[in-house]
Amino acid sequence: MGLKASLVRVQGRVQRVGYRRFVLDSAQELGLSGYVRNEKDGSVTIFAQGEDAAMDKFIQMIKTPPPPAYVSSIEVKETKPKPALKYFTVKPSPLHEELQEGFGAMQSIFMNYWGEFRGFVGEFRDYRDEFRGFVGEFRDYRNEFRGFVEEFHDYRNEFREHRNEFRDFVREFRDYRNEFREYREEFRDFARRTDENFKAIMEKYGEISDKLTTILETLTRESRETREMLNETMRLLREALVKLSEK
Repeated sequence: MGLKASLVRVQGRVQRVGYRRFVLDSAQELGLSGYVRNEKDGSVTIFAQGEDAAMDKFIQMIKTPPPPAYVSSIEVKETKPKPALKYFTVKPSPLHEELQEGFGAMQSIFMNYWGEFRGFVGEFRDYRDEFRGFVGEFRDYRNEFRGFVEEFHDYRNEFREHRNEFRDFVREFRDYRNEFREYREEFRDFARRTDENFKAIMEKYGEISDKLTTILETLTRESRETREMLNETMRLLREALVKLSEK
């Protein structure tokens, strides 16, 4: 790729604001060579050379310097490269101008920070007023919190009473549980005795049932024989009466 060179004239607020230092840092960052110098009319002249891509990026960078520097217009002209230039430098002005440059840059930066500081002061005042409002609100919350503390103490005392009452219920429940265990054992013993008595009754009932069956069978058989005897007796009696009447 070929070497590209440009001669740039920049106008605006570009002297005594650190603009030359910004151009130097940008050129060194991109690996360019050349120089930058102040002009009598307040503009800045830049000669820079390097690869095409780096040069295009450099032109864009020097258009937007950091405050308080400001670029109002920029004129770029292509020119012949100077291979003898290996580095990028700042061409100094006379000593008194350099001193003015340094002090002017410091003053511009200071005034810029001063203006920003004033903005912060106004904002701080707003925050201070807002903070005062928060302090008043905090006091209200603190008083309300004190009320909650007193209410909490009341609830705590009430809770202690309920806790003691609950302990009494627990002890009473334990007594009922022990009493229930005694009733349960007594019921089991009653159920066991009842079952044994019921079995004994069933056994006795079986014996009585068998005896009653035998008695009924016996009575049935004897009643049949008795009827037969009575019938025979009646027959004989009728025959005897018949014979007596014939005589």
